[in-house]
Amino acid sequence: MLAPSCPNSPLLRKEDFVAFCEGLDHPEGLAFDAEGQLWAGGELGQVYCISPAGHLTEVARLGGFCLGLTFSPAQELWICNSGLHSLMQVDRSGQVLQSIETVGASRLMTPNFSVFDHQGNLYFSDSGIWDGENSSIYRLRPSGVVDFFAGPFAFANGLALSSDDRFLYLAESQRDCVRRIEIRADGTAGEAEIYADGLARIPDGLALDAAGNLYVACYASDCIYRVNTDRTVSLLAYDPEGTRIARPTNLAFGGPRLEDLYVANLGRWHIGRVHLGVPGQRLVNFS
Repeated sequence: MLAPSCPNSPLLRKEDFVAFCEGLDHPEGLAFDAEGQLWAGGELGQVYCISPAGHLTEVARLGGFCLGLTFSPAQELWICNSGLHSLMQVDRSGQVLQSIETVGASRLMTPNFSVFDHQGNLYFSDSGIWDGENSSIYRLRPSGVVDFFAGPFAFANGLALSSDDRFLYLAESQRDCVRRIEIRADGTAGEAEIYADGLARIPDGLALDAAGNLYVACYASDCIYRVNTDRTVSLLAYDPEGTRIARPTNLAFGGPRLEDLYVANLGRWHIGRVHLGVPGQRLVNFS
Protein backbone atom coordinates (compact mmCIF):
# COMPACT_ATOMS: atom_id res chain seq x y z
CA MET A 1 0.00 0.00 0.00
CA LEU A 2 1.24 3.45 -0.85
CA ALA A 3 1.77 5.79 2.06
CA PRO A 4 -0.74 8.66 2.32
CA SER A 5 0.49 11.91 0.85
CA CYS A 6 1.53 14.36 3.55
CA PRO A 7 4.69 16.43 4.02
CA ASN A 8 5.12 15.22 7.60
CA SER A 9 5.97 11.89 9.18
CA PRO A 10 3.25 10.50 11.47
CA LEU A 11 3.07 12.25 14.82
CA LEU A 12 2.16 8.96 16.51
CA ARG A 13 3.42 5.42 16.08
CA LYS A 14 0.96 2.73 15.10
CA GLU A 15 2.06 0.95 18.30
CA ASP A 16 0.53 3.79 20.31
CA PHE A 17 -2.89 2.46 19.34
CA VAL A 18 -4.21 -0.34 21.55
CA ALA A 19 -7.34 -2.48 21.23
CA PHE A 20 -9.89 -1.03 23.64
CA CYS A 21 -12.54 -3.65 22.82
CA GLU A 22 -12.57 -6.69 20.51
CA GLY A 23 -15.22 -9.00 19.09
CA LEU A 24 -17.35 -6.47 17.20
CA ASP A 25 -18.75 -7.13 13.74
CA HIS A 26 -16.77 -4.62 11.70
CA PRO A 27 -17.64 -1.56 13.80
CA GLU A 28 -18.57 1.74 12.18
CA GLY A 29 -20.24 4.46 14.23
CA LEU A 30 -19.04 5.50 17.69
CA ALA A 31 -20.75 7.67 20.33
CA PHE A 32 -20.21 8.17 24.06
CA ASP A 33 -23.16 8.66 26.37
CA ALA A 34 -23.04 10.95 29.40
CA GLU A 35 -22.14 8.00 31.65
CA GLY A 36 -18.94 7.33 29.73
CA GLN A 37 -20.18 4.21 27.95
CA LEU A 38 -19.19 3.83 24.31
CA TRP A 39 -21.86 2.79 21.81
CA ALA A 40 -21.04 1.35 18.39
CA GLY A 41 -22.75 -0.13 15.37
CA GLY A 42 -22.10 -3.31 13.40
CA GLU A 43 -22.55 -4.40 9.81
CA LEU A 44 -25.55 -6.63 10.52
CA GLY A 45 -27.35 -3.88 12.37
CA GLN A 46 -25.86 -4.60 15.77
CA VAL A 47 -26.00 -1.94 18.46
CA TYR A 48 -23.21 -2.41 20.99
CA CYS A 49 -22.68 -0.83 24.40
CA ILE A 50 -19.16 -0.95 25.84
CA SER A 51 -18.30 -0.15 29.45
CA PRO A 52 -15.38 2.15 30.35
CA ALA A 53 -13.44 -1.02 31.15
CA GLY A 54 -14.00 -2.37 27.63
CA HIS A 55 -16.72 -4.96 28.36
CA LEU A 56 -18.93 -5.51 25.31
CA THR A 57 -22.71 -6.03 25.27
CA GLU A 58 -24.83 -6.45 22.16
CA VAL A 59 -27.96 -4.47 22.98
CA ALA A 60 -29.88 -5.08 19.76
CA ARG A 61 -29.69 -6.35 16.20
CA LEU A 62 -31.78 -4.10 13.98
CA GLY A 63 -30.85 -5.48 10.58
CA GLY A 64 -29.35 -3.32 7.90
CA PHE A 65 -25.99 -1.72 8.71
CA CYS A 66 -25.58 0.75 11.57
CA LEU A 67 -23.25 3.60 10.58
CA GLY A 68 -23.19 6.85 12.57
CA LEU A 69 -24.49 6.90 16.16
CA THR A 70 -25.27 10.14 17.99
CA PHE A 71 -26.69 11.08 21.40
CA SER A 72 -28.97 14.07 21.84
CA PRO A 73 -28.71 16.50 24.78
CA ALA A 74 -31.46 14.37 26.41
CA GLN A 75 -29.35 11.20 25.88
CA GLU A 76 -31.58 9.92 23.07
CA LEU A 77 -29.72 7.58 20.70
CA TRP A 78 -30.04 8.18 16.96
CA ILE A 79 -28.64 5.76 14.38
CA CYS A 80 -28.02 6.17 10.66
CA ASN A 81 -28.93 2.74 9.27
CA SER A 82 -27.73 2.60 5.67
CA GLY A 83 -29.02 -0.93 5.05
CA LEU A 84 -32.56 0.01 6.06
CA HIS A 85 -32.28 3.47 4.43
CA SER A 86 -33.45 4.99 7.67
CA LEU A 87 -32.60 7.44 10.45
CA MET A 88 -33.70 5.65 13.62
CA GLN A 89 -34.27 6.64 17.23
CA VAL A 90 -33.53 3.71 19.54
CA ASP A 91 -33.86 3.42 23.30
CA ARG A 92 -31.22 1.86 25.52
CA SER A 93 -32.88 -1.56 25.36
CA GLY A 94 -32.66 -1.54 21.57
CA GLN A 95 -36.32 -0.81 20.89
CA VAL A 96 -36.93 1.39 17.83
CA LEU A 97 -38.91 4.45 18.89
CA GLN A 98 -39.20 6.05 15.45
CA SER A 99 -37.80 5.63 11.98
CA ILE A 100 -37.47 8.27 9.27
CA GLU A 101 -37.19 6.99 5.69
CA THR A 102 -38.23 10.02 3.63
CA VAL A 103 -37.61 13.74 3.34
CA GLY A 104 -40.56 15.23 1.52
CA ALA A 105 -41.16 13.05 -1.52
CA SER A 106 -37.58 11.70 -1.55
CA ARG A 107 -36.57 8.44 0.07
CA LEU A 108 -33.33 8.32 2.02
CA MET A 109 -30.63 6.34 0.24
CA THR A 110 -27.59 5.96 2.49
CA PRO A 111 -27.99 7.70 5.86
CA ASN A 112 -24.46 7.89 7.16
CA PHE A 113 -23.69 10.22 10.08
CA SER A 114 -25.40 12.79 12.28
CA VAL A 115 -24.58 15.51 14.80
CA PHE A 116 -26.70 17.61 17.18
CA ASP A 117 -26.41 21.34 17.73
CA HIS A 118 -27.24 23.08 21.02
CA GLN A 119 -30.77 23.95 19.84
CA GLY A 120 -31.70 20.31 19.28
CA ASN A 121 -31.35 20.27 15.50
CA LEU A 122 -29.92 17.02 14.14
CA TYR A 123 -27.86 17.40 10.96
CA PHE A 124 -27.33 14.15 9.07
CA SER A 125 -25.66 13.11 5.83
CA ASP A 126 -27.24 10.92 3.17
CA SER A 127 -24.30 9.68 1.13
CA GLY A 128 -26.39 8.74 -1.87
CA ILE A 129 -24.85 6.38 -4.43
CA TRP A 130 -21.11 5.82 -4.86
CA ASP A 131 -20.01 7.73 -7.99
CA GLY A 132 -23.45 9.34 -8.08
CA GLU A 133 -22.46 12.79 -6.74
CA ASN A 134 -26.02 12.94 -5.39
CA SER A 135 -25.58 13.10 -1.62
CA SER A 136 -27.13 15.64 0.70
CA ILE A 137 -27.16 16.96 4.24
CA TYR A 138 -30.56 17.12 5.92
CA ARG A 139 -31.68 18.60 9.22
CA LEU A 140 -34.19 17.11 11.66
CA ARG A 141 -35.80 19.95 13.61
CA PRO A 142 -36.94 19.60 17.25
CA SER A 143 -40.49 19.84 15.88
CA GLY A 144 -39.96 16.61 13.95
CA VAL A 145 -39.79 18.31 10.54
CA VAL A 146 -36.91 17.23 8.28
CA ASP A 147 -35.62 19.69 5.69
CA PHE A 148 -32.83 19.90 3.13
CA PHE A 149 -29.73 21.78 4.30
CA ALA A 150 -26.97 21.45 1.67
CA GLY A 151 -25.81 19.49 -1.36
CA PRO A 152 -25.19 17.80 -3.68
CA PHE A 153 -21.82 16.32 -2.73
CA ALA A 154 -19.61 13.45 -3.88
CA PHE A 155 -20.47 10.99 -1.11
CA ALA A 156 -21.15 13.13 1.97
CA ASN A 157 -19.87 11.19 4.96
CA GLY A 158 -18.79 12.15 8.50
CA LEU A 159 -19.84 15.41 10.13
CA ALA A 160 -18.57 17.60 12.97
CA LEU A 161 -20.02 20.82 14.32
CA SER A 162 -18.03 23.73 15.74
CA SER A 163 -18.57 24.39 19.44
CA ASP A 164 -20.45 27.63 18.69
CA ASP A 165 -22.75 25.92 16.12
CA ARG A 166 -21.53 28.30 13.41
CA PHE A 167 -19.81 25.80 11.10
CA LEU A 168 -20.60 22.29 9.96
CA TYR A 169 -17.63 20.21 8.77
CA LEU A 170 -18.23 17.50 6.16
CA ALA A 171 -16.00 14.68 4.94
CA GLU A 172 -16.56 14.53 1.18
CA SER A 173 -15.22 11.05 0.59
CA GLN A 174 -14.90 11.01 -3.20
CA ARG A 175 -13.15 14.38 -3.26
CA ASP A 176 -10.56 13.49 -0.57
CA CYS A 177 -11.44 16.69 1.22
CA VAL A 178 -13.26 18.23 4.14
CA ARG A 179 -15.70 21.03 3.48
CA ARG A 180 -16.79 23.68 5.98
CA ILE A 181 -20.31 25.05 5.68
CA GLU A 182 -21.37 28.19 7.48
CA ILE A 183 -24.70 27.95 9.30
CA ARG A 184 -26.14 31.42 8.89
CA ALA A 185 -28.16 33.17 11.59
CA ASP A 186 -31.36 32.37 9.68
CA GLY A 187 -30.46 28.66 9.58
CA THR A 188 -29.59 28.52 5.89
CA ALA A 189 -26.35 27.08 4.57
CA GLY A 190 -23.50 29.28 3.44
CA GLU A 191 -20.84 28.30 0.92
CA ALA A 192 -19.48 24.76 1.23
CA GLU A 193 -15.82 25.84 1.09
CA ILE A 194 -12.95 23.38 0.95
CA TYR A 195 -11.42 23.46 4.42
CA ALA A 196 -8.72 20.82 3.83
CA ASP A 197 -7.90 18.69 0.79
CA GLY A 198 -5.42 16.06 -0.30
CA LEU A 199 -6.64 13.78 2.51
CA ALA A 200 -5.78 10.52 0.82
CA ARG A 201 -7.77 8.31 0.64
CA ILE A 202 -11.52 8.39 1.30
CA PRO A 203 -11.96 10.62 4.36
CA ASP A 204 -14.73 9.14 6.46
CA GLY A 205 -15.07 10.16 10.13
CA LEU A 206 -14.44 13.52 11.80
CA ALA A 207 -13.88 14.72 15.37
CA LEU A 208 -12.88 18.07 16.86
CA ASP A 209 -10.72 18.68 19.90
CA ALA A 210 -11.38 21.46 22.40
CA ALA A 211 -8.97 23.81 20.60
CA GLY A 212 -10.78 23.40 17.28
CA ASN A 213 -8.31 21.06 15.57
CA LEU A 214 -10.06 18.56 13.30
CA TYR A 215 -9.22 14.85 13.14
CA VAL A 216 -10.00 12.92 9.97
CA ALA A 217 -10.05 9.13 9.61
CA CYS A 218 -9.33 7.95 6.06
CA TYR A 219 -10.86 4.61 5.21
CA ALA A 220 -8.78 3.54 2.21
CA SER A 221 -5.31 4.48 3.49
CA ASP A 222 -5.47 3.35 7.15
CA CYS A 223 -4.42 6.76 8.34
CA ILE A 224 -5.67 9.63 10.49
CA TYR A 225 -4.95 13.28 9.76
CA ARG A 226 -5.07 16.32 12.00
CA VAL A 227 -6.17 19.56 10.40
CA ASN A 228 -4.93 22.40 12.58
CA THR A 229 -6.91 25.59 13.10
CA ASP A 230 -4.66 27.38 10.58
CA ARG A 231 -5.66 24.66 8.08
CA THR A 232 -2.22 23.08 7.91
CA VAL A 233 -2.47 19.31 7.71
CA SER A 234 -0.43 16.84 9.75
CA LEU A 235 -0.38 13.07 9.43
CA LEU A 236 -1.34 11.95 12.92
CA ALA A 237 -1.03 8.21 12.40
CA TYR A 238 -0.55 5.64 9.65
CA ASP A 239 -0.60 1.86 9.80
CA PRO A 240 0.92 0.39 6.63
CA GLU A 241 -0.03 -3.10 7.82
CA GLY A 242 -3.68 -2.22 8.37
CA THR A 243 -3.96 -4.12 11.65
CA ARG A 244 -4.08 -1.66 14.55
CA ILE A 245 -5.62 0.99 12.32
CA ALA A 246 -7.67 -0.98 9.81
CA ARG A 247 -10.06 0.82 7.48
CA PRO A 248 -10.80 3.49 10.10
CA THR A 249 -14.20 5.12 9.92
CA ASN A 250 -15.58 7.05 12.88
CA LEU A 251 -13.68 8.79 15.67
CA ALA A 252 -14.78 9.81 19.16
CA PHE A 253 -13.09 11.46 22.13
CA GLY A 254 -13.60 9.78 25.49
CA GLY A 255 -11.94 8.74 28.71
CA PRO A 256 -11.95 10.48 32.09
CA ARG A 257 -10.75 13.81 30.65
CA LEU A 258 -11.83 13.26 27.03
CA GLU A 259 -8.12 12.96 26.17
CA ASP A 260 -8.33 9.55 24.48
CA LEU A 261 -9.24 9.15 20.82
CA TYR A 262 -11.25 6.04 19.95
CA VAL A 263 -11.22 4.63 16.41
CA ALA A 264 -13.73 2.31 14.76
CA ASN A 265 -11.91 -0.18 12.51
CA LEU A 266 -14.33 -1.34 9.84
CA GLY A 267 -11.69 -3.65 8.36
CA ARG A 268 -11.36 -5.72 11.54
CA TRP A 269 -13.22 -6.47 14.76
CA HIS A 270 -11.92 -4.03 17.32
CA ILE A 271 -12.13 -0.45 18.48
CA GLY A 272 -8.75 1.17 18.92
CA ARG A 273 -7.70 3.76 21.46
CA VAL A 274 -4.82 6.19 21.66
CA HIS A 275 -4.02 8.70 24.39
CA LEU A 276 -3.61 12.12 22.80
CA GLY A 277 -3.22 14.16 25.97
CA VAL A 278 -5.42 16.92 24.53
CA PRO A 279 -9.13 17.09 25.35
CA GLY A 280 -11.78 16.57 22.74
CA GLN A 281 -14.61 18.99 22.15
CA ARG A 282 -17.47 18.39 24.56
CA LEU A 283 -20.49 17.36 22.48
CA VAL A 284 -23.95 18.56 23.38
CA ASN A 285 -24.85 15.40 25.30
CA PHE A 286 -21.95 16.16 27.68
CA SER A 287 -22.88 19.85 28.17
